[in-house]
Amino acid sequence: MDTVIRQRLKGLRLAKGWSLDSLAARCFLSPSTLSRIETGHRRIALDQLVPLAKALGTTLDQLVEPTSDEDVVIRPEPEHQPGLTTWLLSREHSVNGTTVAKMRITHERTTNDIGLSVHPGREWFTVLSGTASLVLGERTILVSEGQAAEFSTMVPHHIGAHEGPVEILTIFDHGGERAHMHHDHAAD
Repeated sequence: MDTVIRQRLKGLRLAKGWSLDSLAARCFLSPSTLSRIETGHRRIALDQLVPLAKALGTTLDQLVEPTSDEDVVIRPEPEHQPGLTTWLLSREHSVNGTTVAKMRITHERTTNDIGLSVHPGREWFTVLSGTASLVLGERTILVSEGQAAEFSTMVPHHIGAHEGPVEILTIFDHGGERAHMHHDHAAD
């Protein structure tokens, strides 16, 4: 585990384009101490990791997160509802708090059946094929293949299909994931 933490520290420092001196100034450790930590010539102490994580713009949890032999490939299984098929493309409880899903929406899913959704957060989607009908409050916006939309989910909203099926790739924050991935299932 020590080796992984050392690699993460050095990788984050290099990704920011910082020298040892630059990082040392931000976390109040000497450049020689940082060098010995990165090369494994010095043990890593918790009181060193906290300022390092803060200086590098990460969390202590992310620095010490264990590596896993878990398969990195996600094998989504379709979940069907009338007019909507969803493939979950991210793991549940992802570290960054977002959920990625592919959705296929047909004319069977209408605002009359589902209603408009309101919840805290933001939502983003891009249209893979077809045309999406995005209802935001009082207006309807057509989003064509290759286009994307991002909006506050505090505005009453609904995504539907316009003149045929539409496939979208969408990213929800935690509030959107709860509202869209679980709320609709309760109606089944």
